[in-house]
Amino acid sequence: MKNIAIIMGGYSSEYKISLISGNVVYQYLDKTKYNGFRIHIFKEKWVYVDENEAEFPIDKNDFSTTANGTKITFDCVFNAIHGTPGEDGLLQAYFDLIGMPQSSCDYYQSALTFNKRDLLSVLKPYGIKSATSYYLNKGDHIDTDEIVKKLGLPCFVKPNKAGSSFGISKVKTANELPIAIEVAYKEDNEIIIESFLDGTEVSVGVINYQGKIIVLPLTEIVSENDFFDYEAKYLGKSQEITPARISEEMTQKVGDIAKRAYEILKMKGFSRSEFIIVDDEPFMLEMNTIPGLTTESLIPQQAKAAGISLEDLFTNAIELSLKN
Repeated sequence: MKNIAIIMGGYSSEYKISLISGNVVYQYLDKTKYNGFRIHIFKEKWVYVDENEAEFPIDKNDFSTTANGTKITFDCVFNAIHGTPGEDGLLQAYFDLIGMPQSSCDYYQSALTFNKRDLLSVLKPYGIKSATSYYLNKGDHIDTDEIVKKLGLPCFVKPNKAGSSFGISKVKTANELPIAIEVAYKEDNEIIIESFLDGTEVSVGVINYQGKIIVLPLTEIVSENDFFDYEAKYLGKSQEITPARISEEMTQKVGDIAKRAYEILKMKGFSRSEFIIVDDEPFMLEMNTIPGLTTESLIPQQAKAAGISLEDLFTNAIELSLKN
């Protein structure tokens, strides 16, 4: 039996969602092959939490723990941390240094994909399109007229390195822009402002499944709110339709682009890319490398549509990590 450390929590606003994802992984882990251990990673503590909710500190020298006098070491880490430090490369680099297999992509890919503007810049020369954008760093002068002239209205203001739609605003008038920028700065010191793409939003899961890179059935996202924000994502304020109601040709086209991005970036593990299709042209918004794994999340929905159970999905991720 292999010991699997399921890491969850994290240092960002996404920690609550990560705890749900991590517990789903713990629940659906194949108990005939693996012993699952829930590891909570927070700024103030890294602890193993047993079934009685007792906490035992993690020794960061070798990522082990000692519970009730017994030292426990791990064969592999299943990463379910959304946001920093699990999705931005910090933990990937740490596990690489101590020689611990882990389920997500490598540290460079994590850091790159977590930075929306760097990701889109790297993919642009390969013909992967994105919205017109404007960048700001905290402390930069804000020229509202210049931003509106370049992007038009409405536009979207986003923290550059944050997930789960925290800090995102849809701006409809020039007066709202400075307020939206302040909201985004609460999550990150870098901002990306993008032109509004009026089209069909789809989410595309790409995974390495049993050694082969596959595109999962696409999900179409129809938000009741102004856009696919936190409420739409997690509080049921959206319709998620899998498979998406788009033509076979378009399904193929978007899937090919998402798969190409996965291959260009030398990705491993899970990826979920978001696109908006405008006039038969897919525009990429972002790529998530630790997508939500709650039973309602998009990757589990897509895997189910592809006939892959959660148990198989998680087993596959662990087996590939152990091979690598």
